[in-house]
Amino acid sequence: MAVRDALGQGEVSLHYFSDESLRAIAGTRIGINTVLDGIEVARDIFERVELNTLLQKENAHEVRQILDFALERRMPVQFIELVGTDFNDGRASSAVSADGMVAYLRTLTSDEHIEVAGVGQGRRVFRVDGVEIDVIHRNLGRHHVGQCGTCPLRMKCVEGFWALRVDHDGGVQPCLLREDLRMDVKELLADPTRLAEAVAGHITAFTEGIL
Repeated sequence: MAVRDALGQGEVSLHYFSDESLRAIAGTRIGINTVLDGIEVARDIFERVELNTLLQKENAHEVRQILDFALERRMPVQFIELVGTDFNDGRASSAVSADGMVAYLRTLTSDEHIEVAGVGQGRRVFRVDGVEIDVIHRNLGRHHVGQCGTCPLRMKCVEGFWALRVDHDGGVQPCLLREDLRMDVKELLADPTRLAEAVAGHITAFTEGIL
């Protein structure tokens, strides 16, 4: 689960839509219904929940079902093309082009634009009946700010600064590869105002490169 900000927005990965693809991708014995039930719980907790799906050979036959699932619940969803880095070389053979998803979305809507400003991956944005569907296309490039510019791990970077991660031990960090940028917020959890201020300050420092 990635939390976008302190206002109740969450992001949930949904890279599968059957028990078979869940086992193939995640290597787990739990069933897909457990994952889908978890998404419903997240919707009860957060004001807005966004799905993200990494396009892979193992789920290529299910991405339209994932899209339908999102549209039926009016949930925004990102379809992410695998970007080759040192971090994910082991998954390179599973990469699938996003062109098919882009072509299909164009049959559903003419509302389309490209965003490359800000941080993270450049993205192609569609709106289908008011629901935002993003396609993060590797040929749109990566965009970094602040701390990313001089990061020693930049060559291993998967996505740039795209979301704020929250771990099980009460820590938040803007990058999965940089434990040194993690901030412990356990003592702030009982005070939402102080928590929001602290997290906002941490992210501002990160984007300005002064952490």
